[in-house]
Amino acid sequence: MAYQTILFDLDGTLLDTLEDLADAVNHILERHRCPQRTLDEVRLFVGNGLGMLMRRSLPAQYSQTVSDLLAEELRTYYTAHSRIKTAPYAGVRELLETLHAAGAKVAVVSNKADEAVGELCSFYFPGLVDAAVGETAGRRPKPAPDAVELALERLHVDKTDAVYVGDSQVDLDTAKAAGLPCVAVTWGFRSREDLVKAGAETLADSVEELSRLLQA
Repeated sequence: MAYQTILFDLDGTLLDTLEDLADAVNHILERHRCPQRTLDEVRLFVGNGLGMLMRRSLPAQYSQTVSDLLAEELRTYYTAHSRIKTAPYAGVRELLETLHAAGAKVAVVSNKADEAVGELCSFYFPGLVDAAVGETAGRRPKPAPDAVELALERLHVDKTDAVYVGDSQVDLDTAKAAGLPCVAVTWGFRSREDLVKAGAETLADSVEELSRLLQA
């Protein structure tokens, strides 16, 4: 295999979580009589964790203090409603099974809350993810390399023969900060054009193409 260690982003890379995220955001916005957000708006707001998603979804006049309070409401609600419409992208589970069978180490590194990352990986990909790392207090979120470095530590490997796979500029920046090559997938929350503008050099337009790149 080209890579023995593969670190994946979660939202927009392995799982299509967009509708559940949008529904959760709009639930909080409705409770506080704020304008609703469209699916396309939420698509552009995700990538930096639920706190930033809430901040970007609120009208501009809301203070950071209020945004932080509503972000906690969002975390609570989303945690309880994160598997309503969410599903793996077609072919993803089979890809993870192939990597597992080939002896590769697989980790998920996300800006989603740490508990939610572990729960979603266990539910959708049981036995196929060797380490799952999410956002938690005291650890810098992506694009800082902290979560990637922790995932490698939990896998008991170094950066040799490792690659990061994601769907956004945050993921490209994370890979760069961690000193890893990056494969950008185009089926997620950002377009191919956006990824190229963000500096993506290796792109996969399908799970089959990603599989070939990882195993070549």
